[in-house]
Amino acid sequence: SYTAPVNEQPFFGFEVKNSEDKAADDKFVDAIVAATGSREKAFEETTMRAWRAVQAGRIREAALRFNQAFLILPDQSSVYHGFAVVSQARFNDLDAADELFKIALKQPHPVKALSADYGRFLLIAKRPRDAQSVLEQAVKDSPDFGDAWTNLAWARFQNGDLDAACVAAEEAAKQRPTSNSIGDL
Repeated sequence: SYTAPVNEQPFFGFEVKNSEDKAADDKFVDAIVAATGSREKAFEETTMRAWRAVQAGRIREAALRFNQAFLILPDQSSVYHGFAVVSQARFNDLDAADELFKIALKQPHPVKALSADYGRFLLIAKRPRDAQSVLEQAVKDSPDFGDAWTNLAWARFQNGDLDAACVAAEEAAKQRPTSNSIGDL
């Protein structure tokens, strides 16, 4: 657990919930499922809001939303993927983030960006050798994802494969990477 409110920590900080908390969780899940029509749609809506919060830099809100998603469908890849991002971005806990990314890769229904995000994380963690193989897979999974190509270029560059880094950078430029990624190029 971390120094933060429990609902802003991955998995509610692993706190043991009392009967009131469990009842509130059940009420929330019942309400959102009723509003959306199914657990799957409720999960999709909740994780969509969580990822929007991540993209806007609102990591506290993202953690809240991923905790809600955990209540709805706890075994889904996006829960672990999201908590990996929260662990790294908010708490700078690289070990937890790495473990959560690895779990996310094994869970049902991963988003296409998972390998790309994990590869970027590995670059941040100063593990370019590990990052390169993950990012090679990311560009196979999503060949039109410019940020994956940008990160692959960086991994190849850091690993001393300059020609391959240039090829990845050229492909990244064709695929319209995000503004953050363009800065990296």
